[in-house]
Formats: sequence, C-alpha cells, structure tokens
Amino acid sequence: MLVTLEGLDGSGKTTVWERLRADDALSDATFTREPTDSWYGEAVMRSIGDDDADSLAELFLYTADHAAHLSDTVRPALDEGGLVVSDRYSDSRYAYQGATLATSDHFDDPLAYVKRVHEPWTRPPDRTVYLDLDPETAARRSGATNKFETAEYLAEVRSNYERLIENDPDRFVRVDATQDPETVYERVRDVVCR
Repeated sequence: MLVTLEGLDGSGKTTVWERLRADDALSDATFTREPTDSWYGEAVMRSIGDDDADSLAELFLYTADHAAHLSDTVRPALDEGGLVVSDRYSDSRYAYQGATLATSDHFDDPLAYVKRVHEPWTRPPDRTVYLDLDPETAARRSGATNKFETAEYLAEVRSNYERLIENDPDRFVRVDATQDPETVYERVRDVVCR
C-alpha cells in the first residue's frame, strides 16, 4: 500500500513523517519523500532557490525526480508487498506546479495538464493524508523562505488541493493541521496503520 502525506508548506507533514518513521510499529515500512536525495532531487532543490526558474522546465525537473523515485524506491517496495509512506508525492506536483503554471498563457487548466503528463506512467497513492492549513498560517509557519511559501501562492495551491480532493474523495483523509501536534500525529498514525 502506498500512503502519501500532502499539504501546504508549514502544515507539519515532514514532522509527522519523521515521527512515523521512528515508530516501532512501522519499522517494516519504506519511508521516502519528494524531492528525493538523488541528483534529480538536487536539481529540483536548485530550481526552488531560483526565483527566475522557468515554470515549465521546473515541472519537468519535478517529473523526472518522480519517475526516478517510482523506479528506484516506490515500485520495488510495493512489489515486495510493503507499506510505503511518502512525504509529498504526485499530488504535490499537481497542486504546486499547477499553481506555478497558472501564470502562463499556455494552459487553460494547468492542474489538468500536469495530471495528464503523469497519467500514463505514475502509480497513484492508495490513501492520501491531507494536512489542511490556511495559507496565511502555512506561510508564517514555513517562514516564507522561498517562492513557494508566500500566502498568495499557497492560496492557489490550496485551491488545487481542494480540486484534487473533490475529484477523488475516497482516497483523501483530511486532517486539521491547526490542532496540537500530538493530536495531528495520532490522527495521521491511525490512518497509516489502518
């Protein structure tokens, strides 16, 4: 089973993921994340730090990282019958790159375009935990340290996540990320261990 953790920057996904990773009950699970630690992921991180990076080129950097992640980590673990827990996955790309491409004149529906690029070859998650947080709080928590962490941008990203949830409500489990960290963790753990 593939379980993904999604949400705006500052929603607490990585903190929850790290706690899950340390949980003895989940010691057999494969814990992974996107961007990865590969050279593809390093290219993605460089683009995040570049305010002038071309949005379409950036999408394909993320897409290359996702393809390698599937090939090197996700599919092999799933083929062995294991649980895979990923901090960010394809929905992040749909929501974030969909928001980034929204400023371009080339796409009527940027989110749909990004999904179409992935559709023929990606492996959809079995369950997605969405840590829900308003854009202002997310920007404040994340420190607005890069172009993807401003409240205005995160509002567009959140809107894209809402579209994704609306189109696949049975896969998503919404968790209120404004709750105290222990409550958030326990709720996510319940979903992952189901």
